[in-house]
Amino acid sequence: MILAEDLSKHFDSTIAVDGLDLQVSQGEVFGFLGPNGAGKTTTVRMLTSLIAPTRGRAVVNGYTVGQQDTQIRRTVGVLTETPGLYDNLSAEYNLRIFARLYEVKDVHGQVEKYLRMLGLWDRRFEPTATFSKGMKQKLAIARALLHEPPILFLDEPTAALDPESAHLVRDFIAELRREGRTIFLCTHNLDEADRLCDRIGVFKTRLLVVDSPERLRRQVFGRKVVFHLRAVDTGLVELVSALPYVDDAQSVDQRLLVTVDDPEAHNPEIVRLLVGAGADIQFVGELRHSLEDVYLRLVKNG
Repeated sequence: MILAEDLSKHFDSTIAVDGLDLQVSQGEVFGFLGPNGAGKTTTVRMLTSLIAPTRGRAVVNGYTVGQQDTQIRRTVGVLTETPGLYDNLSAEYNLRIFARLYEVKDVHGQVEKYLRMLGLWDRRFEPTATFSKGMKQKLAIARALLHEPPILFLDEPTAALDPESAHLVRDFIAELRREGRTIFLCTHNLDEADRLCDRIGVFKTRLLVVDSPERLRRQVFGRKVVFHLRAVDTGLVELVSALPYVDDAQSVDQRLLVTVDDPEAHNPEIVRLLVGAGADIQFVGELRHSLEDVYLRLVKNG
């Protein structure tokens, strides 16, 4: 659905995007993460045919950027960082304008559908100038979906939303994925990305890494099993460290932290070894690093 090969954008002497190679499959929620100024918005603008690349090529929904730009714009929905609504017009009239621009056949039906889905139907006749930031954000999401695009580019979709509204939008994105939509999600909310995204790309002018959130955790930190013991001594640490499949073992506050490549296969043997050595095991768990930990490590090293 989305293909980029050596996609690059230079602004005079500034390199905003440097040689992006990326493929996003149909029905995938792809998270595009990076610090401010990393080139994420520039990438989205190129993929949606709003600006031309300096070098490389991109294909979106079967259409080539720079050659079939009108077709690309018709088949994507875009939520930008700022809603960009007509403040003096009602919510309903805002959506009617864009529905006609997209040549939506059932304008009234589509407008009502998304106003209801996003909880704005009762405020449909009010000017958007009276809306909160969160309400404007939801209206902008509705606008991006009016023409039922197969691909959505969402830039910070839950920004400025209260927790209840953010939850609604996340559920909405999950439902769109179940419908088979492809979603390119730019967000600074790493918990959101962790929950929603099939794969994540960490970007800082160039693409640093792409993988699922769970595999990224394993790549960056490995897998650490935590054995909670009644007491830990150096003998137990040395005993476990000597195992050929253990990369590291250390004692922290009556816990034995063991880095092991395949806990499911090796945990039973470690447990038997510890019990045989006289350890009192209270319970066993796995230390799970947050996606924020992974992201910060990758950006720092990138």
